[in-house]
Amino acid sequence: MSFGFSGNGSQPPSLLDTLIDSLKCLPGVGPKSAQRMAFHLLQRNRDGAKNLADNLNKAVKEIGHCANCRTFTEHDMCVICNDKSRLSNQICIVESPADVFTIEKSTDYKGMYFVLMGRLSPLDGIGPKELGLEILEKRLTEQKIEEMILATNSTVEGEVTAHVLSEMARKQGIKTTRLAQGVPVGGELEFVDQNTIAQAFNGRKHY
Repeated sequence: MSFGFSGNGSQPPSLLDTLIDSLKCLPGVGPKSAQRMAFHLLQRNRDGAKNLADNLNKAVKEIGHCANCRTFTEHDMCVICNDKSRLSNQICIVESPADVFTIEKSTDYKGMYFVLMGRLSPLDGIGPKELGLEILEKRLTEQKIEEMILATNSTVEGEVTAHVLSEMARKQGIKTTRLAQGVPVGGELEFVDQNTIAQAFNGRKHY
């Protein structure tokens, strides 16, 4: 449904139409949800809308990737990589920054991370370069890593990615472990409850 007054279709979409269409870029947000959000912001919370717009604009401009682990940060190095109290001999490999947040919230893990920002998927054009495996290999070579924890998701692509990573670690003589049973097949860490994550993490096994 369009809220513009384009008549014969020669006029550009109205600002309201454009706002609704923009909100549909969010995951799980369809036309009706986007319409409801737009009306709520304009009708009941314009201050909230302005704050959201300002913060989103600033975040997009200033948030980049950590030079060491590739998670999101507005600095060259993220808070975790800058924390000297973390265990530098453990590295946990995850698919997204959301997974780092989940593990930090659900477990007592005190090691380091590497964020792939995806998983191997040749059909989608995602290969080793896109996942930063050259950066990871350099870390494995230069740092005294004793354990690589594979926390990629339990999907077909996640398992293939885990296998490639384990081969990298094996060449360096690094012990490789995988999250234990508990995370459902096809499930993503971001959506698994904290108890299950904690148990799977603490019960990780050699891979």
